[in-house]
Amino acid sequence: RCVMVLGTTSGAGKSWLTTALCRWYAQQGLRVAPFKAQNMSNNARVVPGPQGRFGEIGSAQYFQALAARVRPEVRMNPVLLKPEADTRSQVLVLGEVDHEMSQAPWRGRSRKLWPIVERTLQDLRADHDVVVIEGAGSPAEINLRENDIVNMEVALAAQAACLLVTDIDRGGAFAHLFGTHQLLAGPERALIRGFVLNRFRGDASLLSPGPEQLQA
Repeated sequence: RCVMVLGTTSGAGKSWLTTALCRWYAQQGLRVAPFKAQNMSNNARVVPGPQGRFGEIGSAQYFQALAARVRPEVRMNPVLLKPEADTRSQVLVLGEVDHEMSQAPWRGRSRKLWPIVERTLQDLRADHDVVVIEGAGSPAEINLRENDIVNMEVALAAQAACLLVTDIDRGGAFAHLFGTHQLLAGPERALIRGFVLNRFRGDASLLSPGPEQLQA
């Protein structure tokens, strides 16, 4: 019972679409939770954490929880990276600063964080009817794939029905969608259920034959 919103780029519209889906499922009377395994942002909100303590999550997940009509909590964004410089970030795990992870090399850090991501995802699935998951950046960054614990590793673990969204205002929308789809491995491509053209305005017939070729 997981739906995941992936994007062809940063800023494609993942957060907005995830927020909309959270509200839509909540309006169907379902218990809904948002989830983003790892977020990089200095925009954070303070929410309830483990053992009665408080912690921080990304603002997007905070508002997604409000859209889902549930109380925001640290499980909805178990890893938050707060950039301090071009090559350094403070790492928050379940809402609290983890100094050891903050000092660890980026390429080795993700493997240590994955068990926490996987456990919190399982916990949210057990407590809710639907989990609406947001990816990060693009799932097809081949130089980052080995250490990517936000996109397809989460999708596979959840066996999520995935939507791939692109911002048509940027141009090259069909190339973005098709290229991203083709760079995914076979089992990952099988999870893609649909494509979303964000910010499209005007006459939909002018898109032809793009959608037909993409579907084929």
